[in-house]
Amino acid sequence: MMSRKKKVGDVQCDQWVLVAPETLKDDAKKPSSKTLFAKLRSPLTEKGNMYLFINSGQQICEMKAFQEEYRSWFIGQTVQQDGRLLYATPVDPLFLVIYYLIKADKEQGKFQPAEQIVVDEEFPSCNLLLKCTQVEKSLHHVTEEKEIGSKKFYKYSKEKTLAWLKKKVDQTVKVLKNNDVCVGGGVQSASFIRIKQESDVKEEDYLRYAHGFISEYIPEELRAELSQYLNLPDISDPTPEPPAKANSKMTAAQKSLAKVDKTGMKSISSFFSPKGKSTK
Repeated sequence: MMSRKKKVGDVQCDQWVLVAPETLKDDAKKPSSKTLFAKLRSPLTEKGNMYLFINSGQQICEMKAFQEEYRSWFIGQTVQQDGRLLYATPVDPLFLVIYYLIKADKEQGKFQPAEQIVVDEEFPSCNLLLKCTQVEKSLHHVTEEKEIGSKKFYKYSKEKTLAWLKKKVDQTVKVLKNNDVCVGGGVQSASFIRIKQESDVKEEDYLRYAHGFISEYIPEELRAELSQYLNLPDISDPTPEPPAKANSKMTAAQKSLAKVDKTGMKSISSFFSPKGKSTK
């Protein structure tokens, strides 16, 4: 955990508490230009989201915030009124590139240099993705490639992308099992924790949970294609979904969670709520 702040004169203007990977430890002590925040397009919502590039893009993290009402932080001798807990979650940058590959394939349908594919007037910092060594080494997993002279050209491949995503799902299933994560009842969101693992958990439950997790990082249409690729049957909906508020857009996990039986589950926020005073 780390706190970052900056001062203007004697006035503290920006300060927050951040949980981040160990790789950020050195920059926490002495900030450098190798680590920076950038606003990029979320492949799922297509809206802006903050990402953290660590050590010139050697690692990329998605920024998220856990927030409750009436919470603040004591940092040193100061009180930070903004009580949000920010945390940086490592993410494969290739997930962010796939959005542009699909878009370019729909618009052009031809082989192009990567720098002509990953272009976004609204989020120009997307070009930072191409500077990540992980992206350069992984593009062949989701594209067809051509090399003319010393120049490489790429074109989106749905078949290769689905095969790559299946490997991601399989890896997630393995982690879920090894860590004994409760997945019964078709839970597909980390917003709730089931207190007790159900006895009738099936392989499909792990697969569906992992699919829902990976779906948070891919476009909606690819999410549906991945479900078919994994041969996941549709979930019957015994109860009507609650009406959505005007101008609101539910994420894939929120849609799935609306269909889940929450018996025996608690909200994550309940684990952080103040405990009641004990009576003697």
